[in-house]
Amino acid sequence: QVKLVESGGGLVQSGESLTLSCIASGPPQHLYAIGWFRQAPGKEREGLSCRDLRAGGAFYADSVKGRFTISREKNMVYLQMTSLKPEDPAVYYCATPHPFCDATAVSKRGDWDSWGQGTQVTVSS
Repeated sequence: QVKLVESGGGLVQSGESLTLSCIASGPPQHLYAIGWFRQAPGKEREGLSCRDLRAGGAFYADSVKGRFTISREKNMVYLQMTSLKPEDPAVYYCATPHPFCDATAVSKRGDWDSWGQGTQVTVSS
């Protein structure tokens, strides 16, 4: 099973940017998708974005479209977050594998087998 470790979280001010990293180790994941999720206190885990490691395509939830960008370099997957808002604070997780990368895939959290420990993002207004 693949192991995922997130990093890069921290405290930023509203409107600022932050880049999260997710390093994957273990079996090759190039045939699957990798996703980013977040969970705020008292809320369900929300699927934000995913990247299809085969075709290179990406999906973004409406809540982050135009502000967040998912990218990949070797076994690292990044989530570049810009224009952070007061509603963005949460623990951010990466997850894999999934055979698809689309709205349905990120909505089904139970379909993703491997999760990192999460990294906290805090936004001050």
